[in-house]
Amino acid sequence: MRVVLSNSSGVPLYQQIKDQVALAVLSGELAEGSALPSVRALARDLRISIITTTRAYTELAAGGFIATVPGKGAYVLPLDSALVREQLLRQVEDGLQTALDAARRAGLGREELIELLDGLLQTEHC
Repeated sequence: MRVVLSNSSGVPLYQQIKDQVALAVLSGELAEGSALPSVRALARDLRISIITTTRAYTELAAGGFIATVPGKGAYVLPLDSALVREQLLRQVEDGLQTALDAARRAGLGREELIELLDGLLQTEHC
């Protein structure tokens, strides 16, 4: 797994780490039981504070993605189907919000948006 950080994105570094690790878990890139780099190793590799990596790992653990074992490290937990669904719904909502923002700027109305979505769904099923 590779973590790429951007200082200019406006998203806190710990959130970028959390999001990328969570996505890797949800996509299967990181399998159940996979070991993550230690907090210190990740901080060193990314050239960031240990506090930042600790916060990312703490939030990943709180979200049910990883478990930390003192003296052993952090490991990927089995995926909970409710957790996976919630994360995917959040991604859909974020994507739809981005689309709505663009539609407003383009002056599109509700009916035009529904037509666009229906067209995309039909294209996908062909």
